[in-house]
Amino acid sequence: MSNSLAGPDCCGGLGNIDFRQADLCVMTRLLGYVDPSDPYFVAAVVTIAFNPLFWNVVARWEQKTRKLSRAFGSPYLACYALGGAILFLNALRSHCFTQAMLSQPRMHSLDNPVAYRAGLALLAVGSVLVLSSFFALGFTGTFLGDYFGILKEARVTTFPFNMLDNPMYWGSTANYLGWAVMHASPTGLGLTVVVALIYAVAILYEEPFTAEIYQQKSSQFRKRS
Repeated sequence: MSNSLAGPDCCGGLGNIDFRQADLCVMTRLLGYVDPSDPYFVAAVVTIAFNPLFWNVVARWEQKTRKLSRAFGSPYLACYALGGAILFLNALRSHCFTQAMLSQPRMHSLDNPVAYRAGLALLAVGSVLVLSSFFALGFTGTFLGDYFGILKEARVTTFPFNMLDNPMYWGSTANYLGWAVMHASPTGLGLTVVVALIYAVAILYEEPFTAEIYQQKSSQFRKRS
């Protein structure tokens, strides 16, 4: 009788699970492995948040002023320079992400061959999405060439863009998720959530502006014809 009157115990067995609290239990357990004050963790969060902010601010500034194109003498050279900076920042982000994982505890329940293979599969899927997106868009299409006035004739609809929107962003997220699972790292899982959230915000910020650029191109084409 006393057991039936007692409140449900959140992680005390299937018969006692309060599903309203189950997600909270999982998050509490994961956060128990994470030290947010760790310098590597802070550096990873900063680089994850900074990178899309940097390339969006610079690209919009270029689209409005054309100062980078004038400084480099060509919109293509300016786009290549921005692309190089983005690649460097992404490499730095990945380094900070990895160091944050290595500096904090592993989760024993993820530290097994099955989880490792699952992480490897996620990494493979993510790499396919990222690389196929790059080959479909080309360098300037990948690195914000439309903000430099380097526009494609039509929207890319080949793989992987015929499978999902923004495949490069979600492929990158899958890479980080796979990397975190392979390292059995709750810290990596938490940072992957940050990556996904930042990309989601970046998409909301970028897509309307990019659509506006191509709408302006279409309007100018109709006026000429």
